[in-house]
Amino acid sequence: MTKDELKVLLGKVADGGLSVDEATDKIRLQSYDDLDFAKIDVQRGLRQGADEVIYGEGKTVSQISGIVGHILSGSAKSVLITRLSAEKASELGKTVKLFYDEKSRIGIAGEQPETGSAGNIVIATGGTSDIPVAEEAAITAEYYGNKVTRLYDVGVSGIHRLLDNTRVLANARVIIAVAGMEGALASVIGGLVDCPVIAVPTSIGYGANFRGLSALLSMLNSCASGVCAVNIDNGFGAGYLAGMINKM
Repeated sequence: MTKDELKVLLGKVADGGLSVDEATDKIRLQSYDDLDFAKIDVQRGLRQGADEVIYGEGKTVSQISGIVGHILSGSAKSVLITRLSAEKASELGKTVKLFYDEKSRIGIAGEQPETGSAGNIVIATGGTSDIPVAEEAAITAEYYGNKVTRLYDVGVSGIHRLLDNTRVLANARVIIAVAGMEGALASVIGGLVDCPVIAVPTSIGYGANFRGLSALLSMLNSCASGVCAVNIDNGFGAGYLAGMINKM
């Protein structure tokens, strides 16, 4: 919706031709801005409470830069970019202010958001190899204003490492369990806590892991109550969902 269109809309409200609720719906349901190569969901923040996120993989630097510039020209102060390669981040950083984390492949264009203090999201990994996916979840959750505690390399093959952190787990509002191989970590944590557990299967493992499929199926079949699963390697989805739960 352009500024002129918004003025016309507000004018109708002022003269009684349109109710406040009707105007609110028109603004919230405004579809998108068409950039030819991308259609920007400019009203997502009004509908869902968070602006559109850019998936960097498969997009050119020029396309990412165009989308970032358009979003930042509106009311947004920052833009989250996932699956952004180091090469693209290097080029993008020449034209916009950019924070980049190479491990998680996340970029934040514009201002760095402040981390909130309400609640606590705990992110646990089965092994060190799962950390890139866990960091995607962690930085995503922090971007949306959540406090995050990291417990890395606490998998079931050395379960005492996890049990040494039961107090941390018990004080979490939501837990993200990131694991490959057989994906047992989520079930173990689910049996220890009274908060929701978001299971993230990773593609880490040997051949019969089927690039994360075996971990996904294990997590979907968890016998622990309160465990849900996101897609393979989907740290972003887990971090976003955990943030929503934490703020409820």
